[in-house]
Parts: sequence; C-alpha cells; structure tokens
Amino acid sequence: MSAHRVAPLLPAVQRPSFWPTAVFWKSLGTHILIPLFLAAGMALAYLGAFHQPTPHDLPVAIVGTGPATEVFAQTMNDKAPDALDVTTVADASTARHLVETEKLAAAYQADATHARIILSTAACATTAETAQKIFLPIAYEQHLPVTVDDVRPAAPADLTGQGLFFLLVALSVGSYASAIAVAAVTAKLAIGWRLAVSAAVALVVAGIGVVVAGPIYHVLSGNEWSIWLLGGLYALGIISLGVGLHPVLGKWTTPALTLLFVMLNFTSSGGIFASYLQPAFFAGLNTFWNGAAWLQAAKALTYFPGEAFGFAGLRLALWATAGILLVVVTHALSVRRRRLANESLVVSAEEEESVVAA
Repeated sequence: MSAHRVAPLLPAVQRPSFWPTAVFWKSLGTHILIPLFLAAGMALAYLGAFHQPTPHDLPVAIVGTGPATEVFAQTMNDKAPDALDVTTVADASTARHLVETEKLAAAYQADATHARIILSTAACATTAETAQKIFLPIAYEQHLPVTVDDVRPAAPADLTGQGLFFLLVALSVGSYASAIAVAAVTAKLAIGWRLAVSAAVALVVAGIGVVVAGPIYHVLSGNEWSIWLLGGLYALGIISLGVGLHPVLGKWTTPALTLLFVMLNFTSSGGIFASYLQPAFFAGLNTFWNGAAWLQAAKALTYFPGEAFGFAGLRLALWATAGILLVVVTHALSVRRRRLANESLVVSAEEEESVVAA
C-alpha cells in the first residue's frame, strides 16, 4: 500500500488594497481634528475681525462755535449716522485735551485760510488714519491747506504705535505655552506648589517680554516695572486657566487656550483696530477680555501718564482670580478621582484574595 503525502493548504495571500484601512482613516481623523480646528478658528477670527474695519459711533468733534459749526457737525452726523458721533468743542485747546485723554478720536478745526486735524497715533494708529480719511476730503473741498496735529505721537522706536500689541502677543503665547508645561510637571504636587510655580513662571514670562520691549527695542518709555507687574498678572490669568483646564480637557487644552487667548484675545484687544472700528462681537469682547485690559493699562502707563486704568487692572485681577479658582476646583476633583481609583483597586484586590482563600 503506497503512502501519499497530502500537501498542506497554504493560507490565501491577501493582495494589498489600494485604499488604506479603516484604522488609518480613523487615526488620521483623530490626529488632524485639532489642526483643522485651529485653521478654521484662526481664519474665522482674524478675517472676521480685520477684513473690513468700519467706524461705528467714532467720537470726533468740530472745533468752533456758532450756528455754522453746529450745522456742519449735524450734517456730518446725518451723512453717517451709524459711523460717526460728531460733536462740537469751543476751541482747539479743549479739543487737544479731549484727544489727549482719549475722550475723542479726532477733531477738525478750520478757518478761512487753514485746516487742522487733531489726532493721536499713540492711542491707535489705524483710528488716526481713519480720522484723516474722514477729514482730508472735507479740507480739500474747502480748498484749505491741512496740518495734522498729533497730540500724542507714538514712541520714536515704535512708529506704528503697535509695539505694545506685539508685546501682548509675546506675553500671550509664552503664557499659554507655559501653562501646558506647568500643568504636566505639577500635576501631582500640592495645590500651593501648583499656584506658586504658576505665579513664578508668569513673572518670568512677563520679565522676558519687558526686557525685549524695553532695553532691547526701546518700545517702552519708562514704567517698565509697572508694566512687568501688569504683565505678570496677565500671564498668571492665562497660566492658571491652562493649569486648571488641563485635568479636564487633556490634549484639547492647547486648542482651548488658543481659542481664548489668540483667536478671541488678539482680535478684540484693540491693538490693530480700536473698538470703534471692530465688528460688534469683537467690540463687545473688548469691554471685558483680559488682553484689551492689559493693553489699555500698558498704553496709559506708556503714552498717557496720569490716566486712570483702575478698571483695566480690576479686569486682569478678576481673570487671574478665575484661573486660581479653576485650579483649586479641578485639583480637588483630580485628587478625589485618584482616591476613588485607589479605593477601587484595594477593593478588587481584597475580593481576589477572598476568592483565592475560598
């Protein structure tokens, strides 16, 4: 009887598919979701805030007295009722004072031979440019030579008047990037240490920004110590919020901080366009957001000495307080969650030991 060997059946070789597997597409979607969120958010925020700056209720004045001045001001109001808020002031010295104290964006004075536009580039260069676009055509129609009277010019090393805004950008990016690192390193430390490290890092971030803006690039013209303390308070608000959010949001903490302190913060701060030129949504944020508060206080210290900025300081303090409270709450929740997890492990171990003993 002859023996015949039966060849074993080999598994069928699967031909590689042209399309990646479902696992690949799921992984790609998970990893690309945050970058796509950032791309969409930045486009919506920046283009929404900056693509079409239009004045609304821009406070300007006509210098002069008498019926002719009143009629002139009323005519301007009638032509642009939503864009301008035109009033009259008695004389040029009053107009200069109101522009210097940011009660007016600009003023226009004209006589039989000459016209003058009173403005302040330190308050906002784009607002000053808008005021010139409003009043220059009027002077040309009146066939008058024009002088621009810049009552509060920007610093010589900051001709655009936006140096403080870019310092705000540096403080913000440094703060929210530091928040993730502080949250990760201090996750298992006591609450006091978490807050102390956050405060120390905030002062370091503010110090770096002030040194670069002051001694290196001369954007700041005095009051560096006060601006450093304000910067530290501002940075503490961002860092503490990041540390507080991290236990809850995890990897979504970075996009959340980007949304709060880049997309909504820079666009509403007034650093590029003042609230008079912003869409209503961003102008509304300008009234209470922390970036606008810091910029207002820093401008007062740098360009408008003696101007009160107590409300701006209060807003910064409230943001920092909210961040500290969030750290306290999420820290307590994290501690409770770890304790419950440990108790669950102990119970499971005891049950396993009882089963083995039985």
